[in-house]
Amino acid sequence: MTYRGEIEGRLDPYFYQPEFTKLEAEVRKLTNQKLRDFIIRIAGGSTPDIKRYDEYYTDADNGVSFIRVQNLSPEGLQLDDCKYITFDTHNGLLKRSQVSGGDLLVKITGVGRMAVSSVVHYGFKGNINQHIAAIKTQNYQTSEVLATFLNSEVGEKLAARRSTGGTRPALDYSALKSIPIIYNPQIVEVMQSAYAQKKQKEHEASTLLDSIDDYVLAELGIEIPSIEEKQCFVVYPTETSGRRIDPLYLKNISHFRSMKTPYPLMPLEKLLIDKPQYGANERAVDGDPETDVRYIRITDIDDYGNLLNDDWKTAGTIHPKYLLQENDVIFARSGSAGRAFVYKSQLGTAIFAGYLIRFKFDAAKVNPSFVFYYTLTKMYKLWVQSIQRTAVQANINSKEFQSLEIPLAPLDVQNRIVEEANSRLSHAAQLRQEADAIVEAAKREVDRVMLERISG
Repeated sequence: MTYRGEIEGRLDPYFYQPEFTKLEAEVRKLTNQKLRDFIIRIAGGSTPDIKRYDEYYTDADNGVSFIRVQNLSPEGLQLDDCKYITFDTHNGLLKRSQVSGGDLLVKITGVGRMAVSSVVHYGFKGNINQHIAAIKTQNYQTSEVLATFLNSEVGEKLAARRSTGGTRPALDYSALKSIPIIYNPQIVEVMQSAYAQKKQKEHEASTLLDSIDDYVLAELGIEIPSIEEKQCFVVYPTETSGRRIDPLYLKNISHFRSMKTPYPLMPLEKLLIDKPQYGANERAVDGDPETDVRYIRITDIDDYGNLLNDDWKTAGTIHPKYLLQENDVIFARSGSAGRAFVYKSQLGTAIFAGYLIRFKFDAAKVNPSFVFYYTLTKMYKLWVQSIQRTAVQANINSKEFQSLEIPLAPLDVQNRIVEEANSRLSHAAQLRQEADAIVEAAKREVDRVMLERISG
């Protein structure tokens, strides 16, 4: 129940949920400070018209970073997928939203977690889009404490309470500034230590995953010839008859021909027990992992054949002919062309989408997981680069996949490779789980540090 004297301006029930009102009451016992007390200046960005791309946008060598929501992270700015605007745009159209070292950047609109915050590192110059607020504080350390608080579970709930809108929640400046702040520098050290440990664990996991490539090639005795950047190379007429004649393809044909391995090269079509099958073209809808048949799409598979669970979908219609069976190997035929996945029954009942192709291999000749692990090697990736036809999206058809030649080692060698690669993949997954657990434990510690006087 909410009494008249507890009304704070908003009348919607969401704002007065018991979880929110109780937390805010606890926080206000500890502090009378709000985010507005730390703000020297606040500015929002905007997004230049994408239709005038050549006028406003450019590349990393000729412009400045244009920060979007996906670049914000509690661990700092993530610039791997950063866009860039021209200097004229930065100094003209978006002059008021320029950001530099020490600025606090806060997500103010968009689905998902609200008020995700990052601090701009020293030496950085950039700009922001309309979904972000740039806040100038007293100094870098102040911004760090504020960002750590806003990224905490307590800070996120306080921000979520103030958001408005349905499908696209938003925080206006008034709501943003009203967020209560428990200013405790100790929480920065707790989280930074956790992020450093997480980064180290993730580096170990990535190193382990990358090692699968060299391990598989070494076990297969493959010697990779060096690639010379030369304008002329020899291609025989028999290698062009009825095939592609573009230079990149023909250059790599020459390269593959010089690859050395003690095992015979066998095309996939000679190892199949059935014709490859294209997946279902159904509408993907949100599904319940407890009751529904999963609809596996290209975006559900990562670069190492892991099935992702952050966007679980089912299909409007489930046709039995698309049901996956143990050891089916799926290849992506467009988009992330060449990406592969091996289905295991413990993953639950599933069908596969239309931009994927199912291959069923003869277990008497080849271990399906061995085929998958070969797809993690640089030789396979070079083959994909050579064979894919570039259009709006790169694509490889069923016939082209069947032409892929793999070194067919004896089954005992294949099984040994699979066992070791499985072990490395499993260890990498464990390291990533440990990394996430470290951060979650640190978040709980931050909440305890901030609220301990209440619980005590």
